[in-house]
Amino acid sequence: MSEELPRNHPPIVSPEAWRTAREAMLVKEKALVRARDALAAERRRMPWMAVEKDYVFDGPDGSATLLDLFAGRRQLIVYRAFFEPGVFGWPDHGCRGCSLGADQVSKLVHLNQRDTTLVYVSRAPQPDIARLKARMGWEQIPWYTITDSFDADFGVDEWHGHNVFIRDGAKIYRTYFIDNRGDEAMGSVWSYLDLTPLGRQEIWEDSPEGYPQTPPYKWWNWNDNYDAEDKPDPQWVAVTDAGEAAFRDPDAPVKA
Repeated sequence: MSEELPRNHPPIVSPEAWRTAREAMLVKEKALVRARDALAAERRRMPWMAVEKDYVFDGPDGSATLLDLFAGRRQLIVYRAFFEPGVFGWPDHGCRGCSLGADQVSKLVHLNQRDTTLVYVSRAPQPDIARLKARMGWEQIPWYTITDSFDADFGVDEWHGHNVFIRDGAKIYRTYFIDNRGDEAMGSVWSYLDLTPLGRQEIWEDSPEGYPQTPPYKWWNWNDNYDAEDKPDPQWVAVTDAGEAAFRDPDAPVKA
């Protein structure tokens, strides 16, 4: 790769001019964040579609229904990944785009703490999926085999995409769907939760009355420590309280 800068790169300026430019850009970035939060709030108010059909998948432990994929949690996100005969890369790899997405998936334990499960589904048989997961380091992702019309019924028979569901007991509802460019940003806890009907479930969010919400930051934990605490550690509570104060007062000291 060339080590030369592009010919039409931006001007080189003083630290003071750089800070001025950065502050001007920050105004636009904050507006974008507020607009994204408002869009997520609208998404939480979208109508739901009842799932009337029974779907069955093959999993590492045998047959599984769509309800089983929730793993007992309230919300479910299903990503349709292309790994099957006829897809470029088969049988050694999945679709390059889907594989890039899988590489971005963060530790799912944090998503699970918000009562949300993420799974991948493909047409490939389970032995091939297990082999691919081991080769690519994707062992944390629950990955099932589509056996029926799930992909065609939910708009992912010809292209990748994320379908979002919520359940009321055994009754399942489809709440949202994204594909194409919408898939690019997926992978973080926040990008997934912002697609769900319950959102991040923090008190600052604009959600319908009665939705589950907890104070921000307090529920955060190390990925290996959630089971060890039945309530937030007092020291962490103090840190997050100080952090929130610092957001309101830029001159307030805060230590992690």
